Amino acid sequence: MGPMTQETPARPDGYSPSLIVSAAVIVRAGRLLVVSKQAAPEIFYIPGGKPDPGEDLEAALVRELAEELGVVPVTRRRLQVVEAVAALEGVPMVMTVYEVEIDGVPRPAAELAAMRWVTGHEPDLVLAPAVRDHVLPLLRSRGTLA
Repeated sequence: MGPMTQETPARPDGYSPSLIVSAAVIVRAGRLLVVSKQAAPEIFYIPGGKPDPGEDLEAALVRELAEELGVVPVTRRRLQVVEAVAALEGVPMVMTVYEVEIDGVPRPAAELAAMRWVTGHEPDLVLAPAVRDHVLPLLRSRGTLA
C-alpha cells in the first residue's frame, strides 16, 4: 500500500483515519451482496474501495463497481458513514456507505475471490467487522434484509 496522497484533517478527538473508502450496499430479494478478496478469501465485505488521487468518493464507487463486479450504479444514495478498523489492513478506516441500485449482473473480477448474496445469518459466513457491526444492524433495523 503506497503513501496517502491526500492529508486527512485530524479531528479534535484525535481520530485520524489512514484509510478512506466508499462502499456499496446492494440488496436484492432481501439479500446483501458481499465479496471477498483473493488476499483474504474467507472474509466478506461490501464492494468498494479507496479513491484514487483527485477522485471523489462517488467516482471511486462507480469505478470500483465496474472493476470488481462489471456493473454500473443506476441510483446511489449516501446511507451512513462508518468508523471502524479495516479488516485486512488493520488500520483506522472511514467508510462512506451508499445504497446502490445496479444495472447488470454482478460477476467477481479484479482482486475478488468470491461473491455471495447473504442475509447475514449464514453459519459459515465471516464478515468484516465494519459490515457485521455497522452495516448489517442498520439494514436490519430498516427491514431491508430477509
